[in-house]
Amino acid sequence: MIMFHGYGSNEEDLFSFAGELPEELFIISARAPYDLMPYGYAWYAIHFDATDGKWSDNEQAARSRDLIAKFIDEVKDAYPIQKDNITLLGFSQGTILSYAVALSYPEKVKNVVALSGYVNQDILQKPEHPTNHLNIYASHGTLDQVIPVDWARRSPSFLEEKGIDHVYEEFPVGHGVEPQNFYSFKRWLEQRL
Repeated sequence: MIMFHGYGSNEEDLFSFAGELPEELFIISARAPYDLMPYGYAWYAIHFDATDGKWSDNEQAARSRDLIAKFIDEVKDAYPIQKDNITLLGFSQGTILSYAVALSYPEKVKNVVALSGYVNQDILQKPEHPTNHLNIYASHGTLDQVIPVDWARRSPSFLEEKGIDHVYEEFPVGHGVEPQNFYSFKRWLEQRL
């Protein structure tokens, strides 16, 4: 399992889940490439202005997508893991990139745990391999003030069109993962190891 944190966080954030996840998982938590002062990191810039509101730097996001795809290959070469059983777990911006990697490079991934994010179709590239073997667990907070729940609600129909097995759940929380959400994705994951 490779974990991808959200905007302004770091690799230690999601790694706090590690002790509660199945022991057979080999867990790596990645740090995003763009430095945000004083201590956080981002997979791509988010810009705020009065005219356009909040918008993402899709060029940086696509570069991070490809960087993660390369990193998956490096992980497969460096560690004694099942190379055909890679799970990506993302939160927020990390989820957006996990979706982008799985849907652009499906041959590198088996499962995705997508927490508090959405499919950004602008950073997907046409995959060279089929995507219908993927398994995706997605969840979102109905009170999310950072990424509107309506954005996440578009993901299931997109995944259905692609023939991708998925579960989508909502929880009455803001931009975060509550215990019920954690235990739900943990059960889903245990069934797919």
